[in-house]
Amino acid sequence: MIYHMIAFAAGFVLDLFLGDPPSLPHPVRWMGWMIAGTERCLRHGRRRESTTGSRIAEETQEQCNGNARELRRGVGLVLIVTGASCIAAAAALLSAYLLHPWAGVCVEGIMTYQFLAVKSLKTESMKVCAALERGDLCGARAALSMIVGRDTETLDEEGIVRAAVETVAENTSDGVVAPMLFLALGGPVLGAFYKAVNTMDSMVGYQNETYLYFGRAAAKLDDALNFLPARISAWLMLAAAFLGGRHFSAPGAYRIYRRDRKKHASPNAAQTESVCAGALGLRLGGDARYFGEPVHKPYIGDKLRRAEAKDIRLANRLMYLSAWLCQGGCLLAMVVCVFLGQGFVR
Repeated sequence: MIYHMIAFAAGFVLDLFLGDPPSLPHPVRWMGWMIAGTERCLRHGRRRESTTGSRIAEETQEQCNGNARELRRGVGLVLIVTGASCIAAAAALLSAYLLHPWAGVCVEGIMTYQFLAVKSLKTESMKVCAALERGDLCGARAALSMIVGRDTETLDEEGIVRAAVETVAENTSDGVVAPMLFLALGGPVLGAFYKAVNTMDSMVGYQNETYLYFGRAAAKLDDALNFLPARISAWLMLAAAFLGGRHFSAPGAYRIYRRDRKKHASPNAAQTESVCAGALGLRLGGDARYFGEPVHKPYIGDKLRRAEAKDIRLANRLMYLSAWLCQGGCLLAMVVCVFLGQGFVR
């Protein structure tokens, strides 16, 4: 446990300083390649074709059979990718600890660092902020397209800010608090399991014709894994709004959280988005376009003022405070476990 605590804290510090340099190899990129390759193998390199007009009536039974087949293949994808990710993480960790305990600490610390996304989330979102502050709307849209799934070509300045704030708020859970909790509980092996599922959800968890059935297993498992972390993240963000001083409204964050935390198709996304919207006095959510198709989404929060570029910086401040609170809470829990374990042995 002592070695685990040291590696856990070291990984967090490394992430704060180094982020995610694109030139360095990264396990999440390998997971992405493995997901894409496994999908091609399971689906024989093809994507389902749409059916229209009379073909729909003629091929109903064939579609039902095809949908069930897609569901089974999606389950296979989850089993293959999570199994391979966990085995690889366990093998690397076990080999290092067998070589020497401090070698194990180094490897575990590096793996912990690579599964966290505090610095990289701030870096990528602040590219949007910087472009807006210099009046470069096209650059801001391009930077935003790298961190969101929606279409960004037609967004105005306020829409760009809202989208960036939303992704920072949502990824405070998905990219920071949730992986930190899984890493604290089960080290890099459980962290690899979580990141594999989360990466699959981001790649195949879409509700469109291509992935509606094939990506369902990954999407549902991701919802289940994030259920508690999303709610813990919301309460950490509420505490961060209280500690953040005059820049945030803690009463507003709590009020909007209580009112709007379920206003999302996902059971988890609105948890942190509602806190962030209330803390900043913004209205987030609303209709968006994905792959050229309009998607109706309810509003979250009240529009007390116009969204500005500085709100992206403030959302990142909330995210950083939440990350520090989570790190401190996890380390405190580990210390308690050590003392309780020592008392039990005695």
